[in-house]
Amino acid sequence: MPSHLGRLFFIYFFCVKIISHPMMELEMNKKTLLWRRHSSICHTIMFFLLFCSSSSVFSVLFRVRLVESIPEGLYQSSPSSRQSIADSWLHLLDKANSSVHIAAFYFTLRGNDLDLAGASDSQGRSVFDRLKLLKSKGVKLQIAVNAPQTSARDTAELAATGAEVREVDLKAVTGGIVHTKLWVVDQKHFYLGSANMDWRSLSQVKEVGLSVEDCSCLAQDAFRIFGVYWSLSGANNGSLPSYWPNRLSALSSSQNPLHLKFNGVPAQVYLSSAPPQLSARGRTGDLSTILSVIDDAQKFIYISVMDYLPLSEYTEPLRFWPAIDTALRAAACTREVQVKLLVSCWKHSPAAMFTFLQSLLVLNRPPLNCDIDVNIFTVPSTAEQMKIPFARVNHAKYMVTDRVVYIGTSNWSENYFTQTAGVGLVVNQTGSEVKEGQEALQSQAEQLFLRDWTSQYAKTLSLVDENVCPRGPH
Repeated sequence: MPSHLGRLFFIYFFCVKIISHPMMELEMNKKTLLWRRHSSICHTIMFFLLFCSSSSVFSVLFRVRLVESIPEGLYQSSPSSRQSIADSWLHLLDKANSSVHIAAFYFTLRGNDLDLAGASDSQGRSVFDRLKLLKSKGVKLQIAVNAPQTSARDTAELAATGAEVREVDLKAVTGGIVHTKLWVVDQKHFYLGSANMDWRSLSQVKEVGLSVEDCSCLAQDAFRIFGVYWSLSGANNGSLPSYWPNRLSALSSSQNPLHLKFNGVPAQVYLSSAPPQLSARGRTGDLSTILSVIDDAQKFIYISVMDYLPLSEYTEPLRFWPAIDTALRAAACTREVQVKLLVSCWKHSPAAMFTFLQSLLVLNRPPLNCDIDVNIFTVPSTAEQMKIPFARVNHAKYMVTDRVVYIGTSNWSENYFTQTAGVGLVVNQTGSEVKEGQEALQSQAEQLFLRDWTSQYAKTLSLVDENVCPRGPH
């Protein structure tokens, strides 16, 4: 028997012996129940120690898709070949056999809140209708949604058809909101990305996410993040527990990533979360994850994010918050790493963002000659489309380097990492053999970024630009 398997079976044997010791037994009428409960714990421990060890998981193929939403009217001459986020959600719901868990900022999958939706909410309605059918299939649906909800029509109707809905009020706990966008299906498949549970995120907003299938190790880790929100909305609503229970402890981290095969290509993978107050034992913080990915880059750093602001955007008085900004300056100016930032222009863009971005461009001047470029991405809109609130924007939140891809749910300003709930996923396939017909996720994300960077919708930001982001129809 290989040495690592011998150690695993020793741990399992030790676990069983401990829980079956007479000192651990209750009276005879409870003994059987106690044994079954603790025996299942040992089986779970053994599963993760054995199945999620590198030698075993590298032999298993997990299906991973980089998915996106393309707003109506965008890239009409060259449609995306990637699966849409709407289709990825419907596909996951088709695979659901026992449970679906969703953490969401809000739920407006139907255009009932507007008279303007028309046919563009059809994808959202399809997802909503499929969610309503889960109960009839014997599938449990649990939703943890930010509180208070501006519109509770969707969640109320889902609750009426059997869903369990809990509102999570983080305002009193951390001062923030639940900004997470996370699905876990059967604790076997999951999705995370920038798309809200909103019809606009499927047809009127540009979004990027990741869908992972048949990967219990990672899906159960994502379920533990959901579990934090769920527990907060239960008995602990309005306050943090004195400690997070072990059942919510991280199963992956930057120090102990899972060793998996994503579409046949070996990968080291872990989940991160924000804010620190909601990170259970062993969970890597989202901010430290982003900083470590930046520090790890050797050749390039490509970032696509809606808002980039080294400030405390939602608190008074404003605070300067240079954590990410400093890391990018160091990468470009001391390690000669190429940095490209793709940010968004829409009616809600903070004006200060463009001034801060121009301060980065100053570093390109001699004698520093750093390599930093900024492009502004604008989703074109007709006069009618401009009437749709909170739409027609590049809402993506991801970063790709020459070594790593990071997919997140947070904008890049202080409050998103110190007060607001979010989640991220890091995939490192550096040095992995990529066989014919395979493609590393990092390569896919790089292609997606460069398509947008070089598109007609991206405009280069210069130091002399003043009216960078006009607020009228584009």
